[in-house]
Amino acid sequence: MTDSPRPPTARGVPRRDLLRYGAYGAGAAALAGTASQWDRLTGNDIPGRDGDALVVATLGSAVDPAAQRVLRDGFQRLHPDIRIRLLPVQATDWSDFFAKILTQIAAGTAPDVVYVATEGVQLFAERLGVALDDRVRRDADELREYFSDVHPSLVESMMYEGSLYQLPVEFNAADMYLNRQVLKRAGAELPPPDWTKDQFTALLRDMKRSGGSGFTPYFWTNRLWGGVVPWLFANGTNVLTEEKAPGGQWLWDSFYPAHARRGRGGGFRWRAAQATADRVEEVYDYLASLIQDRLCSRPEGGSGTNLVGVFSTGRVGVTPAGGFWAGGLHTAGMRRDAYDVQYFPRWRDQRHQFGAAGYALLRTSKKQDEAWEFIKYSVRKDVLTELFKANQTTPARRSMVHAARYAETGPAHWDVFYDTLDRFPDTGPIPAPPQVAAVEQLLLKHTGTALASPHSVRPALRRLHSDLDQALERDI
Repeated sequence: MTDSPRPPTARGVPRRDLLRYGAYGAGAAALAGTASQWDRLTGNDIPGRDGDALVVATLGSAVDPAAQRVLRDGFQRLHPDIRIRLLPVQATDWSDFFAKILTQIAAGTAPDVVYVATEGVQLFAERLGVALDDRVRRDADELREYFSDVHPSLVESMMYEGSLYQLPVEFNAADMYLNRQVLKRAGAELPPPDWTKDQFTALLRDMKRSGGSGFTPYFWTNRLWGGVVPWLFANGTNVLTEEKAPGGQWLWDSFYPAHARRGRGGGFRWRAAQATADRVEEVYDYLASLIQDRLCSRPEGGSGTNLVGVFSTGRVGVTPAGGFWAGGLHTAGMRRDAYDVQYFPRWRDQRHQFGAAGYALLRTSKKQDEAWEFIKYSVRKDVLTELFKANQTTPARRSMVHAARYAETGPAHWDVFYDTLDRFPDTGPIPAPPQVAAVEQLLLKHTGTALASPHSVRPALRRLHSDLDQALERDI
């Protein structure tokens, strides 16, 4: 959806690219391997072949052997009567991915299950997905342990217009990673959990003074996840209006205690632009001031392709990332005590943004009962434990985020990853309506224009507001 890749997490694989494309869940262990280790496609991987199999599609170059053993072989041992085939769909972004899925549907060769991240949840629900409500009600006793282990915010992010369309497998919130070498060089300590935007700015200035040439205190990427959006959340605003759809009360009453279900609804709605709101302008003015003072990267310079390298060598001090980076930094050779993580700083609020992912069941599938068995299998704790050994993401299951998991990879404050949801219960998903492809393209385009010069913010936001309203009015 965007051309700016997130930091690579293992041997050059851009982790958040995989998240938004949905490739990393089914093939999570692929992040710990190289392309040369991946199985090559065969004739049976062409859509339409091996027609008796349950086909599970991901967007990515391949699904690695370790993931195949867990997801295919393990599932088939449990269900010997269900043949399964993992299908990596070659595509450049969500739009290309959706076009190929639609082409397969038109040709009668559609997959049965598709791995979808937050960016595509509502689009799939609107056009292609099957609501899981009836199946969840039927298998409530079987799923009760799962829901008790998953934060309700993640579940709510997988709902659309009152119905549940996916079971969360993983997520990543935008927390702040800090290089301890840079902190020491600046004479600073790890900031407290309730640090503020002003403290953040002061820290960047201290880092800049001690950093020398070629040093960037704050690195961010111009994208929907981890770009401007976390600052919008922290300032209590967004570029799109946000509200809750009605419905879903059966789910909250069935699986969550009163304190956890309070304020929950039937999923998020983003129906109109508000890019000209005062608080939105404040965020852009703030980022423009950081750029003016050379305290952060520019939007056009925010490619994350080499971020692991520059962060690990002390050329970047702070960057937003999720639990996925723990495994990536470890794979890159960074010691667990060389960096740490803290919550995103407070502005008017300290609400965080996250992205999650899970499997969606397609309406065109003729194997919907079998697909549902696979979806339930995919969220089992033993399955996720095997898939996420390399700490290449944050598991949706709370019980999997513990000290032993991060004993080798770090960071010391690993509890921040899941506690982001607990400490800030209004933390929510990135704004991703069914028209998400257009929304992200416009956000990236106008953010680049807004921050190009000190006086560009207001006119660029006016254009962004107008373009977003037009995009949201279009049919998908």
